[in-house]
Parts: sequence; structure tokens; C-alpha cells
Amino acid sequence: MLYLNKIRRRTRVTDIAQRVAKLKCKWAGHIARRTDGRWGSKVSEWRPRTGKRSVGRPPTRWTDDIKRVAGSRWKQAAQDRGFWNSLQKTYVQQWTSIG
Repeated sequence: MLYLNKIRRRTRVTDIAQRVAKLKCKWAGHIARRTDGRWGSKVSEWRPRTGKRSVGRPPTRWTDDIKRVAGSRWKQAAQDRGFWNSLQKTYVQQWTSIG
């Protein structure tokens, strides 16, 4: 791992997993702060009527790992940008260590 970090520093190539995690966290914060009633926020809260996902769908949702870092009240946490940005660093570290 140290060797990879050395190569990335020299070539100035960013780790794609870190970049993806950072963008996902930024997007989640953006969606949570929206107040104009667009569908992005509503879709993140939607649950199927049956309570089950269709066959072949993963049991986790894209917000599950955000909730692991920020808690179940992640939308309220995202309202404070300073706090959300500090959570973003934790999220990126956790997300990249998971895989």
C-alpha cells in the first residue's frame, strides 16, 4: 500500500475509490439540503409497498453506508456543511477500507 501511495504522489493520479466515495458523499449532502421539492430527496426515502426488493436487487441501498457514518438522521446532519465536510473525510476512509 505504501508503494501505491508513493506512485500516486509521483504521478499525481488520484485513487479512484477515494474520488468516487467523495463524490457520493457530496451528492448525498447536496440532495439532503435541497428544499425545492424535486424528486431526488423523495426517491432517497422511498420504500417499496411490499417492503421487499425485487429479485436480483441488492439488499442494501446507496444511503446505507452513509447512514453507517452519519447516523440515521444523516439528512439533518447534512444541513450543517462544516459538520458534513468533516463526516465526508471519515466516510471516504471507511468506504475505501471496505472495498
